[in-house]
Amino acid sequence: RDLTDVYMNIVGDVLLSSAVVAYLGPFTLNFRQECVKGWRQTCIDKGVPVSSQFSLSQTLGEPVKIRDWQLAGLPVDTFSTDNAVIVTNSNRWPLMIDPQGQAEIWIKNMEKKNNLQIMKLTDSTYIRSLENCIQFGSPALLENIGEELDPILEPLLLKQTFRQSGMDYIRLGENVFEYCNDFKLYITTRLRNPHFLPEVSVKVTLINFMITREGLEDQLLGIVAAKEKPDLEEKKNVLIIEGARNKKQLKEIEDKILEVLS
Repeated sequence: RDLTDVYMNIVGDVLLSSAVVAYLGPFTLNFRQECVKGWRQTCIDKGVPVSSQFSLSQTLGEPVKIRDWQLAGLPVDTFSTDNAVIVTNSNRWPLMIDPQGQAEIWIKNMEKKNNLQIMKLTDSTYIRSLENCIQFGSPALLENIGEELDPILEPLLLKQTFRQSGMDYIRLGENVFEYCNDFKLYITTRLRNPHFLPEVSVKVTLINFMITREGLEDQLLGIVAAKEKPDLEEKKNVLIIEGARNKKQLKEIEDKILEVLS
């Protein structure tokens, strides 16, 4: 029955999900909910099938991957989960408004195993470090930017690659070098209410990562539990990791069964 409902409503759900990813990243939770409510009603008026309880994380997210994100430090509230879904599904590089450093913690933990390189626009060698990341496919985190970006980054933000001798290349300034498709770029700012110019906004996906009440309550509860009952907090973390591992294993078995059946 659940699969039937998903199949029947997939057109409207994907339409709403695409709109959220494209347009609602910079806005607060309440404004997002108001927009989605209006869009959903428009879908109903136009005869487009859509779920009665639309959820971006349920439509585009994967439970196993979401649990991995939370283990890497992503707050467990719905707003933060939706933000992570937008980060991983947008075509443009994400620029995260992150005054409390939530996104930075998550990105650093999530991409640590992939040799994440952290840099700032004020670093004298950041362009060279960025070139190495692009060539070797390592993720790069450009942190603490202001309201303007270095113009030299424009070809990278617009993904202006070109093909030569069967390989992808990109030009940054005077340098032309190979572009690895495994490369990922994350950008963060600590400004609480930045005013980015339109020419910046159209080149990136703006995402509001300011902490929510639910996320703060969960973090404070974790801190109190770790201080008052450290053994229980440790046991909880072990159970969470074990549950995530079991879910991942189940998903792999399901995929293998489907592959054999096909």
